[in-house]
Amino acid sequence: MFARMRRARRQDTVELNITAFMNLMVALVPFLLITAVFTQLTIKELGLPDSSRAQTSSDNVKRGLSVIVRDSGLTLTQNGSVIQSWPKTDSGYNYAALGQSLAEIKNRNPAEDRITLLLEPAVPYDVLIQVMDTVHYLPAAREGVLVDMYPQISVGDAPPLEATP
Repeated sequence: MFARMRRARRQDTVELNITAFMNLMVALVPFLLITAVFTQLTIKELGLPDSSRAQTSSDNVKRGLSVIVRDSGLTLTQNGSVIQSWPKTDSGYNYAALGQSLAEIKNRNPAEDRITLLLEPAVPYDVLIQVMDTVHYLPAAREGVLVDMYPQISVGDAPPLEATP
């Protein structure tokens, strides 16, 4: 009777069989690493208009350097006067010419680091990002070299077009 109780109390040690799990991990981990999409996320800091003080779009145009982005093209202004305009062509906006003009202005006034982008509501988001990249970075002579041109970017609404009589 005591022998039976001893056998009942004695428990066999159970080995954990993780071979199947290890085989799964050996196949699954490399597959997931190979098929993973590695993305680069860039965050751009913008100066947005303050909601407590209402400014008109004409006030935004009259101070500092501004790029007005319309569906018809790009316009570069400084202190309210038009410096240069580039109409939109079939191939799109002329970002290279805008970058060259901004680089010339930056060479004349290297301390200036603020610019305002004024956009019409119908301008696509992709155009906004491309204009932001154009005004933020100086067109460099070498690939892969990014030099800040106008890093402090503000965004606002484009002023309405003046009606011609």
